[in-house]
Order: sequence, then structure tokens, then C-alpha cells
Amino acid sequence: MTDRSRWFVSTEWLAGHLDDPNVVVVDGTWHLAATGRNARAEYDVGHIPGAVFFDIDAIADTSNPLPHMLPTAEAFAEAVGALGIDDKQRIVVYDVLGLYSAPRVWWTFRIMGAADVVILGGGLPKWRTEGRPVDNRPVTRARRRFDAAFDPAVARNLAQVRDDLTTGAIQVVDARPAPRFLGDAPEPRSWVRTGRIPGSLNLPATELIADGRLKPREALRAAFAAAGVDLTKPVVTMCGSGVNAATLNLALDMLGVTDSALYDGSWTEWGGRDDMPVAVGPISGEAATGSATEQR
Repeated sequence: MTDRSRWFVSTEWLAGHLDDPNVVVVDGTWHLAATGRNARAEYDVGHIPGAVFFDIDAIADTSNPLPHMLPTAEAFAEAVGALGIDDKQRIVVYDVLGLYSAPRVWWTFRIMGAADVVILGGGLPKWRTEGRPVDNRPVTRARRRFDAAFDPAVARNLAQVRDDLTTGAIQVVDARPAPRFLGDAPEPRSWVRTGRIPGSLNLPATELIADGRLKPREALRAAFAAAGVDLTKPVVTMCGSGVNAATLNLALDMLGVTDSALYDGSWTEWGGRDDMPVAVGPISGEAATGSATEQR
């Protein structure tokens, strides 16, 4: 089996390192509001012993009306330092679905300068299936200093995506399910239009996952190829609100793609604005600047 230790640790490994002071476990669970699930409440009921809860919606730029936008480096450092996390520890992230929101937390720590952040293979479902312990007691860790070093090269804003896509400088790859990408299904946020960014490509994050884990490299490479993505050219990922897009960034990193970024505002920003072009329907013959099915 190909070594994945740069990105993942096994449940066996974590079970043997729960008491290691240089290892911190992070529950990075997040759910869409439409599911009716509460990630923090689920954490309170049962989490991996010693795990702290990373609230994607709270450790964010809360002054921005868009959901869970990246906070400043200073705000991030303050928030995770208060959780007892520093930038030199091994940070092990998991979520309750196996592999859903954990990649977003992985990506956030990476963009903020964490030296060693990995994801628990199989997440909490695998941990529970193996009969490993869970805890419902509050976790308090001594404050640590996290020296954040924000890397702007791996995040994009709306203006950058619009301009670079128009000139053909990037490929935008959308991780939403195909019906939403094509405009055949409504968005979970009622104020956001249906459809996609003209010229973008579609690779649903779920196509990269099997049994709560990322598929083998060969399957990942094939999925990107089937979506029309050229891995030798710059890639910018997106989704509904910048969470599932990070699964694509994780896969790209595993494939050795060094020029990839994430559009943090994603479709909630683009589709929520009346002044941005939106395409619906089949993508055949669509240009990066618009199409015959464009909506404004």
C-alpha cells in the first residue's frame, strides 16, 4: 500500500499516542444546517478521549456575512492557542462522518502554518467500529502559543477567481454534487442562485471517498482526469461554502500538485451576488466567460 503517513494516521497509531504531549486530537465535525445536526452537541455526547472541538463557524471571520470565511492569522492563533494547540505539535483531525469536514480543518491549519497536521483515517466511525473508547467529559488543555504564518497563495477571493478564469490562468473545480452544479437542484441556502461559475469543472467530493476514506492515488488521478482537470495546470477548488472543496485540495496534495488553491467564498458568495454570471444546464461548448444558458 502506498504510504499516506504525510496526510493520514491510523486508528491504531492514534490509540497508542493519546497520551503523547506532542499530539493533539481535534474534532473538526461540521454539518450543513439543513441536516438538523449539531456538531458541538454530538461532540459533547461522545468524542475521542482528549479531543478538543474545532468550531468551523466560530474560528472564522465572524464579521463577514459569508459562512466560515478564514479568520485573520492573529484571530486563528488566539482561538487555537486557547484550545491548547501550538504550531509544532502533531495535530490529528477527524470528523464524525469519516471524511467530510476534517479536510477543511486540515487545510485551515496548513494555510495558517501548522508544521504537522494529519487526518485520522476512517474518522470517528472507524474508531467506534473497532470498539475504541469515546468520552463525554469536557476537555480543557493548557493554553499554548500558535505562531500563525498565513500563506495567501493557497486561498483565492472572488476577484481573483473571476479575473484568472477569464484569462484562462486557472481551472476552477467545483466539489458540489452534479445536480447543484448543473442547476437542476436547489441550493441549501435559499438566497443563493442555482447553477455554476461559467467555465468551471465539476468533481463532486464524494467521488474521491470510499468507506469514509480517500480513495487510492490511481483512483484520485482517474477522477480528476474524467472531470477534465489538467493536473499540470493551476487548480482552484470550490464548493458550496468552502468546506467540501478542501477534500479536493487534500487529494491534489497527495497527487503532488503544488499549484492548487481554494476559493473561500465559493458558490455562496458567487451565486449570492446578482452581478456575477451564472451558467446552468449542460456544459458542452461552454466558455469561461459565460454561455448560452447564462443567468444574471
